[in-house]
Amino acid sequence: MKVIIIGGVAAGMSAASKFRRLNQEAEIVVYEKGGTLSYGACGLPYFISDVNQDATLMLAKSQEDFLKMNIICHLFCEVVKLETNDKKILVKNHKTGQLFMDQYDQLVIATGASPIVPPFLNVHLENIKTLKSYEDGFAIKEILKRPEISKVAIIGGGYIGVEMAEACIELKKETRLIELMPRVLTSFDNEFSEMAQNEMIQHGLLVSLNEKVISFKGDTRVRSIVTDKGEYPVDFVLMSVGIKPSLDFLKDVVINRAKNGAIVIDREGRTSVPDIFAAGDCAEIYHMAKQENAYIPLGTTANKMGRIVGENLNGKHKKYIGALGSAAIKVFDMDFARTGLSESEATQLAIEYQTVMVKVNNHASYYPNPTPIWMKLIVEKDSSIIIGAQAAGAKDVVLRIDMLAIAIQARMTSEDVGFADLCYAPPFAGVWDVVNVAANAVK
Repeated sequence: MKVIIIGGVAAGMSAASKFRRLNQEAEIVVYEKGGTLSYGACGLPYFISDVNQDATLMLAKSQEDFLKMNIICHLFCEVVKLETNDKKILVKNHKTGQLFMDQYDQLVIATGASPIVPPFLNVHLENIKTLKSYEDGFAIKEILKRPEISKVAIIGGGYIGVEMAEACIELKKETRLIELMPRVLTSFDNEFSEMAQNEMIQHGLLVSLNEKVISFKGDTRVRSIVTDKGEYPVDFVLMSVGIKPSLDFLKDVVINRAKNGAIVIDREGRTSVPDIFAAGDCAEIYHMAKQENAYIPLGTTANKMGRIVGENLNGKHKKYIGALGSAAIKVFDMDFARTGLSESEATQLAIEYQTVMVKVNNHASYYPNPTPIWMKLIVEKDSSIIIGAQAAGAKDVVLRIDMLAIAIQARMTSEDVGFADLCYAPPFAGVWDVVNVAANAVK
């Protein structure tokens, strides 16, 4: 049996590795468009800011490591066409320009997603970049090292935009974040978006909300950015307005896809085409709180779904339990985390819910330096089952939201969580942890 995997980063290499551990005989071939395998893209903003100065720490395994596992990986090779009837792919080697065909018995599509670049006037000027790949990180880092690069604009207030805005402030650049929406980090509810905005402003970030980018000006390099509210001089622009599944090679293929173009898969990772699986940022994934598929382009879900696909390539029928959209972000001196449904998501699903918001210290007040944690729970009205949670604070936030992710997965009620037997010692928590307090505040 021959398995071809298109895409060699998170989902693809998780699938390849798991399948190889289960099956030592099958032929496994990976085609990766870029030049790097199996790296942690989420670490790129911290490499760019020099918080992490060793890029190799983001690499999980090399081409040579996979070769030792008898997994053949071809770099700089892009699949440009898929023929499902003949089970063939057309591959372009970007180093040699060569085009060649390959044939599979089973196929895994794990091509990830690409940054969206709106057709702004002069968007292709030098020093206008997107951040997605390992190579992008090096290119941006080299630009920001230059002393003449002093004014930076970040377009987009999502996770990458906010992390890169902080990175640029760390590098002592005058940085402006421009967001079309009235707030940043829109996967969080309003209270937390406002906290994040205030934290960014306090650290010197210029935040422009409800502002639409129109065009860029410059000769060969970008010199200014024009919006519907003004014009700002810039030396470097990072575009971070969203991503789209990287699936151009499927344009002539009949395969079920979602509204945003992502591949529709079942909980085993199977597509609508026999012997073709998909995983990662190119596909939707089952959301256990919504009880339907959703687009959740995160490294956590990509790795988990890749592992599930690896098992099912070997004839199993393992089902993914589902994601909750759990995510966290550091915003200067504050940490933010969320899991399950936001208020807007609960409203879209026509769920009757109530919310509580508490402010509780991270540990006992009689131990030095307590800091507040703001925590919000979203709870089904009739059942009191917790369906969403968000929190922010200077420290000890993320692992508490992890507790609530498990509670949501287990469909625990606020009363269950309110009396959960959590650890207590003055350096770590009060006798009633913030999680207990928030749950007990539900009426």
